[in-house]
Amino acid sequence: QVQLVESGGGLVQAGGSLRLSCAASGRTFSTYVVGWFRQVPGKEREFVAAIKWSGGITYYGDFVKGRFAISRDSAKNTAFLQMNSLKPEDTAVYYCAAKPEDDHGKFQYWGQGTQVTVSS
Repeated sequence: QVQLVESGGGLVQAGGSLRLSCAASGRTFSTYVVGWFRQVPGKEREFVAAIKWSGGITYYGDFVKGRFAISRDSAKNTAFLQMNSLKPEDTAVYYCAAKPEDDHGKFQYWGQGTQVTVSS
């Protein structure tokens, strides 16, 4: 079982930056894919970014366009999402998720989410 805890959300002005963290307990991420998703009330959950822990390969949603960067710290078993040039439309609850690398289905483990609010 994997427990995920997000942190780092908050209120920021447009153009600002935030760094989200996703700390795991119960199992190391060494053979997992860790992803970030976001959701606005009334809309479907949207893929933001993911990282394959073992090789560090990264994936991004089309809307990111170089503004966000996902990274990992294996020693801390923690993933990060650095968000720069934030826009009001980035306002959402951001969720961390994980699944084994050899699982090609949906993400199995989810955090509780952290609110990101970008003011104009």
